[in-house]
Amino acid sequence: MSVRGNQFRSNSFKNESGDKQSSKSTASRPSTERFNIMPRLDFQNGRLFKIIGLVFVVLSLYFLIAFTSYLFTWQEDHSYVIDANGGWGNLFKTTEELQQVNINPVVSNWLGKIGALLAHQFIYEWFGLASFLFIFVFFVIGYRLLFKVKIFSIEKTLAYSLFFLLFISLTLGFAHSFISDAPHFLEGEFGYWTNKLLAAQIGKAGVAGLIGFLGLSILIIAYNIDFKLPERKKPEAIIPDLQEEEEAGTENEMRSEPVEFTLNDRLARDKKREQNVGISPSTRFEEREERELERDPIPDYRAGNSPVVTPMANIQLETTPLPPVLPPIIPVAAPIVSAAPVISAAAEMPMEIIPAQEPEPEPELELEPEQEPELELVIEKSEEEKTSDELVKQFGNYDPTLDLASYKYPGLDLLENYGSNKISVNADELEANKNKIVNTLLHYNIEIDKIKATIGPTVTLYEIIPAPGVRISKIKNLEDDIALSLAALGIRIIAPMPGKGTIGIEVPNLHPEMVSMRSILMTEKFQNTTMELPIAMGKTISNEVYIGDLAKMPHLLVAGATGQGKSVGINSILVSLLYKKHPSQLKFVLVDPKKVELTLFNKIERHFLAKLPGEADAIITDTKKVINTLNSLCIEMDQRYDLLKDAQVRNLKEYNEKFIKRKLNPNNSHRFLPYIVLIVDEFADLMMTAGKEVEAPIARLAQLARAIGIHLVLATQRPSVNIITGTIKANFPARLAFRVLSKIDSRTILDSGGADQLIGRGDMLLSTGNDLIRLQCAFVDTPEVDRISEFIGNQRGYPEAYQLPEYVDEAAESAKLDFDPKDRDSMFEDAARLIVMHQQGSTSLIQRKLKLGYNRAGRIIDQLEATGVVGPFEGSKAREVLIPDDYALEQFLNDLKNN
Repeated sequence: MSVRGNQFRSNSFKNESGDKQSSKSTASRPSTERFNIMPRLDFQNGRLFKIIGLVFVVLSLYFLIAFTSYLFTWQEDHSYVIDANGGWGNLFKTTEELQQVNINPVVSNWLGKIGALLAHQFIYEWFGLASFLFIFVFFVIGYRLLFKVKIFSIEKTLAYSLFFLLFISLTLGFAHSFISDAPHFLEGEFGYWTNKLLAAQIGKAGVAGLIGFLGLSILIIAYNIDFKLPERKKPEAIIPDLQEEEEAGTENEMRSEPVEFTLNDRLARDKKREQNVGISPSTRFEEREERELERDPIPDYRAGNSPVVTPMANIQLETTPLPPVLPPIIPVAAPIVSAAPVISAAAEMPMEIIPAQEPEPEPELELEPEQEPELELVIEKSEEEKTSDELVKQFGNYDPTLDLASYKYPGLDLLENYGSNKISVNADELEANKNKIVNTLLHYNIEIDKIKATIGPTVTLYEIIPAPGVRISKIKNLEDDIALSLAALGIRIIAPMPGKGTIGIEVPNLHPEMVSMRSILMTEKFQNTTMELPIAMGKTISNEVYIGDLAKMPHLLVAGATGQGKSVGINSILVSLLYKKHPSQLKFVLVDPKKVELTLFNKIERHFLAKLPGEADAIITDTKKVINTLNSLCIEMDQRYDLLKDAQVRNLKEYNEKFIKRKLNPNNSHRFLPYIVLIVDEFADLMMTAGKEVEAPIARLAQLARAIGIHLVLATQRPSVNIITGTIKANFPARLAFRVLSKIDSRTILDSGGADQLIGRGDMLLSTGNDLIRLQCAFVDTPEVDRISEFIGNQRGYPEAYQLPEYVDEAAESAKLDFDPKDRDSMFEDAARLIVMHQQGSTSLIQRKLKLGYNRAGRIIDQLEATGVVGPFEGSKAREVLIPDDYALEQFLNDLKNN
């Protein structure tokens, strides 16, 4: 079992949001703040649940002792717990006051006065012996909260306990009415007076019937028992006595053989008998068939009579034809076979005798020596399957959500309901646009037979059927003319429309309607979806909700110019998955080179984010860390494929189903695998700074990672061919295009035009490989995302973010190993001071300031990188300076000299 998914240990060095603090930031704190590690008693760390569970367990033990003691000491304590002022009032009276009213101040209950009063209250005044069920309920709840182990379902435990509490008290009260000397505490006041009331209304017989009805009802609810009348036994099968003419020496031998045999077995046995008594096998076979016909006559199928078939011995006829070279045997009547009769058309005819045809001679069956009886093939389960069945029977299926059993999904009240969700296009606008389209086409001598409109939230689709003889290309060339006549932005012509036989003209509405994320998520289509990774994309031009499955895409490429809704689209993808998946089922790897787009999701780090070991921030903004993260995902992918190979499954869904059914052993490194979604907000920046170092792992993940549950979402503002290379495009069949600035960009992202004709503000085209769908993206604003992240982040989460495998850059490590501090350049320290002073690590700066050549400056910058003064090469950017000031640099240089 994975340690990171099932252990909830407290970590002293965490801030209030649960993030680990780096050693540097811890050392820089004041001592009073650094060592203030007093644990908080809240719902985040689980301590409060454990304390509540411990209280319930102790309470169940306390009640068990008090109730058990009451059964033996109730008579001695009766004067104390019964009083005119109430038994609880005696708790605050002195011994003298109790003696004055003839009350024994000494209590015999094992838990003293409170134990006696509690036991009397529950057993005598309430429910009698049925009160022992409270002990069971308290123990089940406490054990679940304290040890996080599910003995019974809490809901079912409470329901059944409430029923049996009342049922047992009522039943004991009914039994008490027949036994006068039984103690009154057996049924309690509830059972006693309820029986009195029911007996007065329906009589004792009615009370007995009510108790029986309630008992049978709970048996039906719990076990779904059936009430069946005993079935009549069918007449026993008449098995022909094949041994009645056997000799005394062979009789015992024949009886020891099994009943089930084949026709070849019979013939072989007859041959053996013939050797003993001198009778031919064919004669014996005819005689036996005559006896069988006498016992079981042929059923009468005529005149609608239903045949009564008497089962016989299980005779299996072999139908495989034998070689025709054998000598023929004498034809005999076909034996009666124990099988259900097949009623042919002749059976429905009027009573008529159908003459039997003589069978054609058949080749003689080969007489084989006596064979051993056929064995039935029984497939036994393996030891692992038996073990898994026993574990499932004992503990139930594995539930990955139990690690965060108290997790609550965000509610729809966290989202705003923008717009009225009503179509704002009136009939006058539709009629005006229709007339303009028709008139424009008539100006160019293009006649149409029919036109209809489909209204969407932002775009109205006009479908036209041209007159016969009109070329489609002629209408497509009029795209700009129709846009001019309508005075509209972004006219898009679809000619022809797939599967409809029409030509579509998409015209923007004068007053576009905003599609809110709340209106999408509250629909039944999203609530009841069975998709693995559902994404609420938005609404189509026919005003229908469109839900995509990222697991089927399986990767998504997003492009769009600045300000056209690309970041909102990324947020809608994240919010959709947060509303549908549990933290144990999904993890995000967020890459944000702009450093401001995805920072709102920092609060859900311990719930949904994944990162490299030892990293402080889960959202990656540094290019070098992006390369390490991508390579780490490749390692995770290889490890998952090894687990799938060992489990003999083909994809992540089958693997998790097998693990849930406890067919995979956690001791063999098997664990429940969550989906991992990698989201890169600005892919073009990574390609410019890293290039091939980013493209290679991205292409490898896009090619192989679908089956093991790793899916990619890449977004870019500039969909040029040097950013979205052919290797990447080939593995991203699903592409989402917001408005772009040129037709070239549209063809780069979609392999077709149209994205340049969009109207912006969430208007987008989704290509799924074969189809191109126009959608209005669901809008989710920054405050909504902040509220959702805050709601999730305030809940109890995992001790840390999901840990990806550690990746070591072999090239950087080998460069550090190859560097010898004794071979440092004489200008090394001067160059280090220069770099730290300017906080800019570049070779050109060393060249200019120290008046060195390029080769020597390059060697110095390599030495500075190897010693940890500057960071790695980042393309056109200056290297990151890792030492903050001159004081830290002097300490660093002194340590370097001493070593």
